[in-house]
Amino acid sequence: MSHDLAGFIDHTLLAPEASAVDVARLCEEAVDHGFAAVCVNGVHVRACAERMAGSDVAVAAVVGFPLGAMHPEAKLAEALQALRDGARELDVVQQIGALRSGDEELVVRDLRGVCAAAHAQEARVKVILETALLTRAEKVRGCELARAAGADFVKTSTGFAGGGATVEDVALLRATVGDALGVKASGGIRTAAEARRMIAAGATRLGTSNGLALVVPRVPGG
Repeated sequence: MSHDLAGFIDHTLLAPEASAVDVARLCEEAVDHGFAAVCVNGVHVRACAERMAGSDVAVAAVVGFPLGAMHPEAKLAEALQALRDGARELDVVQQIGALRSGDEELVVRDLRGVCAAAHAQEARVKVILETALLTRAEKVRGCELARAAGADFVKTSTGFAGGGATVEDVALLRATVGDALGVKASGGIRTAAEARRMIAAGATRLGTSNGLALVVPRVPGG
């Protein structure tokens, strides 16, 4: 059965052309199927929070998306706005260039303010590593720095950098963080079988714009 996957899924809509109608449909689907969260761009957070009121579905906002390459103060300002608008989870892109340059102080400083602001509002932070752009050693160090900054999850991908989640990367992230953090597999998960492989490798959350395909059985010949 696929319905047991629903509680792992962040039902995601990050396309720049997403309309208010699209976002409303996303929220309705999330409630109907019992998804863990909806994940949207900041401009849609308030509308989603209003629609999710009284439900168990969290509202997740992306921050610094998809590049992560803005000033830390700008990233913090975006996070604070999302929290004011009702986000209970923040999916924030790590400073990828700083990580690859060895500027670990900037990587941690960039995330620490966001994590502190979220935790003050009893919200959680998922740090996006963008694994497709990193070496194995950089993935490991990215996880370690995310944990040092106070993150609650590490996440594989934005889905916007030419690569998504792999079973190997999920297993590496889980081996690195142990039981201390959640692991979110995101990017390119299109079938229930793929989702189950990610969970078996250590994922505790799945980010996908194909959530319905994972939980609604296909009708033969349909």
